[in-house]
Amino acid sequence: MTTTSDIFLVTGATGTVGRQVVRELLERGQAVRALTRDPAKASLPEGVEAVRGDLTDPASLAPALDGVTGLHLITFGGDHGPLETGPEIVELARGAGVRRVTVLNGGGPTPLEDAVRASDLEWTVVAPVEFMANALDWAGSVRAEDTVRAAFVDRHSAMVHEADIGAVAATVLTIPGHAGAEYVVTGPQVLTVREQVAVLAAARGRAIRLVELDEAEAVARWRAEGHDEETIAWFVETFTNTPPVGRTVADTVERVTGRPARTFARWAAEHASAFTAP
Repeated sequence: MTTTSDIFLVTGATGTVGRQVVRELLERGQAVRALTRDPAKASLPEGVEAVRGDLTDPASLAPALDGVTGLHLITFGGDHGPLETGPEIVELARGAGVRRVTVLNGGGPTPLEDAVRASDLEWTVVAPVEFMANALDWAGSVRAEDTVRAAFVDRHSAMVHEADIGAVAATVLTIPGHAGAEYVVTGPQVLTVREQVAVLAAARGRAIRLVELDEAEAVARWRAEGHDEETIAWFVETFTNTPPVGRTVADTVERVTGRPARTFARWAAEHASAFTAP
C-alpha cells in the first residue's frame, strides 16, 4: 500500500482522463502533483500542486519528479504526436526514485510506452476504448437544432466513462499487484451511435434527430475539421471495421476497482446540461 507521504505526479493532468486520475487520487487522500505547460490556467482542484513542465522537454520534468513515488504518463505531446522522449523520461523517473508508473495507451505502441515496458519500473498499461466524453462533439448541434450528424451509426462500441479510466489508473498506482499488466478498460455495455443518441435524448428530456452521413460526407467533414489523410483513413477503417477490443465488454473496472463500470446513461445524466440550450 502507499502512504500519505507518497507523491503522485500526473501528466496530461488537464486532459479528459488526467483530470479524473487527479480526482481519484485526491479522493484516496494522496498528495497529487500535476504537470502542465501553464499552471496558471490549469484550473485544478484545491490541494493539487500544479507544476510547469513539458514531456517533449525532459529536462523540464526533473524538478516535478522530486519526491515522486507514483507517475501517470501520457504518450503524446502537445501537438498530439507520439512522444520521442521515452528513454529520457524513464531514466529521469528511475533516478528520482519513482516506483510505480501507469501509461495511458492511445491506441497502439509508442516510443514512450516501449521505453516504460523495457524498464525495471513497476509499470501498468491502461488501455481504454472509446471515451463516452467523445459524445460532447455533438453538443453544439444538439443545443442549436436538436440534431446529431454522424456516420457509421450502427457500429458497436464498448465506450467507457472517463472517470472509470481515472479510477483504474489511481487504483493501480496506489495498490500493489498490477506490475506488468495491460488493462483494457471498457464500459459495461456495447452501444451503437443510434443507441447513444437515444440515451442522450432521454437524459435531457427532449428528442434528438439523427442524420446519417455517408462515408464521403464524413470524410469531407473530417477534412474540413483539419484532420490529415492518415488520420481520416484510420477513422474510416476503425468505424467500418471496429476491432473486437473496441466492441467487447471487459470486466476490468470491477475487477481492479471493486465496483461496476459506469453506464452511458449515467454519463448522459451527468452531462445533460451540455446538450440543452440555455
